[in-house]
Amino acid sequence: MRDILITNVRILDGSGQPPYTGSVRVRGQRIHEISRSLAPVGGFGGDALVIDGAGATLMPGMCEAHTRFSWNNAPTLAGIQNMPLEEHVLWCAKVAKSYLKAGFTSCVGAACAKPRLDVVIRNAINAGQIAGPRYLAASQEITVPGGLGDETLPHLPFPEYSFGVNVNGAEDMRKVIRMFLKYGVDTVKLNLSGDNFTPQSPARTSWMTDAEVAAAMEEVRLRGKRAAAHARSVESVKQSLRHGIQIIYHASYSDTETLDMLEAARDQVFVAPGIASIHALLHEAEPWGITNAKAREMGYQDEWDNALESLRAMHRRGVRVLPGGDYGFAFTPHCQNARDLEFFVKYLGMTPMEAIRSTTQFGGQIMMRGHELGLVKEGYLADLLLIDGDPLANIGTLREPQRILAVMKDGVLVKTPPVARERRFGGGMA
Repeated sequence: MRDILITNVRILDGSGQPPYTGSVRVRGQRIHEISRSLAPVGGFGGDALVIDGAGATLMPGMCEAHTRFSWNNAPTLAGIQNMPLEEHVLWCAKVAKSYLKAGFTSCVGAACAKPRLDVVIRNAINAGQIAGPRYLAASQEITVPGGLGDETLPHLPFPEYSFGVNVNGAEDMRKVIRMFLKYGVDTVKLNLSGDNFTPQSPARTSWMTDAEVAAAMEEVRLRGKRAAAHARSVESVKQSLRHGIQIIYHASYSDTETLDMLEAARDQVFVAPGIASIHALLHEAEPWGITNAKAREMGYQDEWDNALESLRAMHRRGVRVLPGGDYGFAFTPHCQNARDLEFFVKYLGMTPMEAIRSTTQFGGQIMMRGHELGLVKEGYLADLLLIDGDPLANIGTLREPQRILAVMKDGVLVKTPPVARERRFGGGMA
């Protein structure tokens, strides 16, 4: 493969350090050399492809920590579940490609709508059959009768016809976990709390027994995998931490004990809150029948207020808070995911640099490849973005497709910058 030289760029390396002007040489899958000057590393010799960034920002690819490729932009769980399997596979392939083009070179699956959708898409990406980010495949949501994801109907004798997979007791849990591990998932997803989206199981409630969670975690550890938890309530977050669940989704409610536990486990735990979905339900979901008054009645204003307070405290205590969550509903459509970074700055007290670190360096860590992913660093995998403008001055830039000039994954340009000639980049800079 030809080397790729990316010259005359402002390097934002993802570590939280100030940006600097330089150039980067990519060789094969990895970042081979970095220069802190306008002169390209290694010179212009050989047959390297040279991209003159003309002052654009070069940064690591982003990571979405709470991804649902199989959510089909429907307004309800039933609308997602009812898509026929064949169409659903094609939908997932299309969405995976769109995430990559939007600058998300890594994604952590948070649940899929049918048992093997995530596994099939991950395997197809890895085999080069379809374009998509690095992907960690999830199970369906695992729930209990009456909990979030239980969509069974009393007049239909089909217990499998449910958005989530129901379990009853520890041995039933063991059976379901073993099934998903057999399918090849990277992560199993447990719905420990409720959600205001389902009135019978609101966000402050908790649903699984410790025995059920312990059985799940025993099976997961035996096979070297991880578990993720839908955990909005105080008790469900504590339950996650007691049992060693490493990926906690939402964590909207907390108390001092919860925050102390999170801080003590901050080197093992990741939190992906998904606050954009709460904001959207409060302010942007009226076309789908959820007015602001209705959303408040459902409990979303209470959750929003508590989530902001809890997440600000987590950030102050050094807990890793990452972007991602619940994109793929009608009111939170796919590929607006970088909006989380804007909300982190606006509502959680992060600086733009901290928000970018949450999706780059922390992203490499949640992907379990922190030693080689998530930074612009020599020897690291060449997952890179070329951005028209300065995300530190306007973090909303990362949500504008036209500002993402180039996307590289594994040293391969999957979105190529506009060029006047092979050796020169010709786009204008903001």
